[in-house]
Amino acid sequence: MAFELNSVVPWGRSMAEYREMFLLDETDLQKKIAGFGDGPASFNAEAAAAGFSVTSFDPIYQFSEEQLEKRIEEVRDTVMQQMAENKDNYVWDRIRTLDELEAVRMAAMRHFLADYAQGKAERRYIYHELPNRMPYPDGAFDIGLSSHFLLLYTALGYDFHIAAITEMLRVCKEVRIFPLCDLDSKDSALTADVIAHYQKEYAVTVKKTGYEFQKGADRLLVIRRKNEME
Repeated sequence: MAFELNSVVPWGRSMAEYREMFLLDETDLQKKIAGFGDGPASFNAEAAAAGFSVTSFDPIYQFSEEQLEKRIEEVRDTVMQQMAENKDNYVWDRIRTLDELEAVRMAAMRHFLADYAQGKAERRYIYHELPNRMPYPDGAFDIGLSSHFLLLYTALGYDFHIAAITEMLRVCKEVRIFPLCDLDSKDSALTADVIAHYQKEYAVTVKKTGYEFQKGADRLLVIRRKNEME
């Protein structure tokens, strides 16, 4: 089935949020990073401007800047209405109001759009849909990140998640997945099974982060090749 833009709800986060969600320190940022399902986040744009190496992968990168901008505007009011209806599911400390949330998210997405053409030319934004095999050799990246995609969308099923994470682990020495809850802010039903699957051959840890916007979304899953352990 062809991937359709009208099935996507673009929503972007900033580099500061990525650093907190994924516990990315200065040493991490010096490494080759792959972001899976980054969508219209400004992480790549901000990282590139700072001289870091980030490559983002997402099915939406098959579309033009104009198409993505149009889709962002199409869903903007709907997303904010849903946020208002589910306000109690979020922690309003750093981002204090719905208006502030909209401003923060739109700023990140506009930053992404401004960088999109150059980023595509530099092959920083790559059209790819997991769990399809990637055109990269084993261990091409040091760290792979999945933000608000894997484990969050439990309806994709166990087999999809195992196939997707396995391909990420093929091209990345370490994978970090955030958050470990589902769309209803409950613990993801997949987390325990995913951990059980990978801990036989990989070093698997769950870490608490300092980032929590969606209630309960403050834990990070790290899966690392055992020969990469420090």
